[in-house]
Formats: sequence, structure tokens, C-alpha cells
Amino acid sequence: MESIVIIGGGQAAAFAAQTLRKEGFEGTLSIISDEEKIFYERPPLSKSVLAGEESPEILSFFSPEAIDALNIDWHKPKRAEAIDRDAQTVTLNDGTVLSYDRLILATGSRPRVPNADWTAFENVHTLRTIDDSLKLQAAFKAGKRLAIIGGGWIGLEVAATANKLGLNVDLFELAPRLCGRSAPPEVSEYLYTLHTGKGTNIHLNCGAIDLAENADGTLTLTTECDEVNADIVLVGAGAEIATELAENAGLEIKGGIIVDEFGQTSDPNIYAAGDVAIHPVVGFCTQSWANAQYQAMIAAKAIMGKNPPAYGEIPWVWSDQYDHNIQIMSLPIDEECTLIIRDSGETQKAYIHLDSENRVRSIVAINDPKVIGIGRMWFKRKMVLDPEKLADTSIDVMTLR
Repeated sequence: MESIVIIGGGQAAAFAAQTLRKEGFEGTLSIISDEEKIFYERPPLSKSVLAGEESPEILSFFSPEAIDALNIDWHKPKRAEAIDRDAQTVTLNDGTVLSYDRLILATGSRPRVPNADWTAFENVHTLRTIDDSLKLQAAFKAGKRLAIIGGGWIGLEVAATANKLGLNVDLFELAPRLCGRSAPPEVSEYLYTLHTGKGTNIHLNCGAIDLAENADGTLTLTTECDEVNADIVLVGAGAEIATELAENAGLEIKGGIIVDEFGQTSDPNIYAAGDVAIHPVVGFCTQSWANAQYQAMIAAKAIMGKNPPAYGEIPWVWSDQYDHNIQIMSLPIDEECTLIIRDSGETQKAYIHLDSENRVRSIVAINDPKVIGIGRMWFKRKMVLDPEKLADTSIDVMTLR
């Protein structure tokens, strides 16, 4: 095997490249990225970096020396335009054609903007890259009124950061509750109370949003129920999975690239990892740094013939909002699941769903990392739990094993 090409420059690409070299690949390792900045953490972009508390330089996964040691053939900022599976080549937007023995797709996702016309407005922002975060940070210094479209994790994290910086924040959510696709109603209610208690105006069930730019550059948001003027608008309305390359190449797609437990696609010479790849355990894409990292490492080891264990990590995500750390480890839940609330106080709670056999299906822990820690074992061992003991906070959760 002489050449491996990776499309993408984020977390999955970073750890795929590092793992390939660690496992002994000495051939040409090419990386195509549409960003000049590569191999960096994204979670702080909505928090410490946006607040100006930390520099973007601290986000890099590896030191400059470690990146140099990977001996990468860089193509950035460039875009991969087409994959020819028969010829095993990738064509770039500048006409460059790269040959591969194995190809890793780590194309990730991008912010979803409900109305393409909004992107023409100077003070409308999305948040995905370092440059996005720095532009939004500058806008925060110039304006005082922020409107956020989308009541998911990105929207809530930015709301918390902006509120702490002294901005007036209005948040609009089309659905009847916050984080409705990833958290149970009780957690949505907790988040609503947290943010409104800090002064954020939350507009739920707002219906279709009309966004207009005024002559002075400010923006007016109009919904079925409200009209709000803002200096800055952040669109945090979810993510679009970047499957175009794979789809045009004829790979199997179902909301994301279909892969097996080793990251292999329907083409045995092409692998995928991270946001763009279907998580083999839950059957859909997950936007999680942990998934991007571990799935990429498994794929790289499989490419090198190292017989890695099948990828079977339970999806895990986290969010920091004010002084609240929220962690979610979850499989899909259904109507047969029972919710157990472990209430350790006003700011420390765990919401745990058990299936019909009292095995854990989902954990949402607020300021309670111990529950997530022991929860990994519950999932791995498929333990049968006692609901009464689980709800009893006088019992140390670490003894429930």
C-alpha cells in the first residue's frame, strides 16, 4: 500500500492520520481540507474562545512538531470535487488529481441555514470554524442585541456565553421545547429554567421565521408570535451532513455514509469516520468529538490490517452552559423505557432511562460526572439495575455495579 488520501481536516482526519503513522504506514499520506487551519478542537469555539478567555492556538490536537512528524502531503485550503472509484483517484477544485490505495472520508458536517438568502446578510453568523468564532466574537464587541435561531446545544452554549458578556439574548426555537431531538422533556424544562433565569428570552413554538436586514445593518426577526430587532443573528439550526462526494461516487448513503463496525463503506477501498459516517450502534450520524476520534482510529487500524475491536462505543456528548456541565450517553429510547430521576440537588441531577428489563438506555447527567463514569460500565455489561436504588441519592452511585 503506497498511498492513502484523507478528505477532511477535523478530529476524525487528525486521529486517522496519527493512527496510520503509529501503525506503521510509511507511504504517501495526503490530506485535503477546505480550511487552512486544521486538526483542532471545536467545542471551545462556542465557549472559552468565543468569550475571549482562550486563544485559538490552544485548540490544536497536536504540537507543530508532532504534525510535522506525520509527514503529510497537504492540500489546503482545497476542496475535493470528485471521486473516481474505478481509477481510485480524487480530483480537487484546482485540477489536481490524487491517486489512492485507500481513501478515508472525514468530510464532517456544516451548519444548516434554513433560508439561503440569510447568508448574504452581513450580521448573520454560523458557528463551525475558528474563523466563525472570531468573527462572532468581534460582532459581540460591536453589538448588544443577539438573536439565536435554534434551541439546540450550539444555540444554548452561545446564549450562555453572550449572556455572560453582557449581551441581550433572544433565542427562537421552532419546536415546543429545547433540545427536543436529544434530551427528554424533563431536561428541556431544566434548560429552559436555567437560561430564562439568567435573562435569556426564549421563544418556543415560534413557527416560521422571517429575517430582514434593515438599512442600518440591524436585523428584524418576525415569527407568528413575536418580532425582535437584533444587532447580530446566530443561526444554530442543526447540521447538514456533508455526504455529496460519497453520494456522487455511488457509495451507500442513508442520511450519512453507511459503514460497518470498522468504518468500511460499500467500497472496500473507502472508509469513513466522524460526523459524516453512520454510527454502527445507533444507525444514524452523531456529532460528537468522541465518536469522530474513536471511529477514525478503528478505521485506520483496520486499513493497516491490525484487527481492531469492532467499533461499538455508546454515543457520548457533553455541553458546558454557565456553571453546568451536561453529559449525555444514550441509545435510542422508546415508550417502553422508564425514566428514573436521580436528584442530588438543585444543580446536580441525572435523568436515566431504563428499558423493560431495567437495563440502561440513556443517561443525561447534569454536574454529575460519576453517573456517566459508572454508566459506561452499565452499558458495557448490560447490567440489570434496581430502579429504587438508582433513584436513592443516599446510596453512592459507584456501588451500583
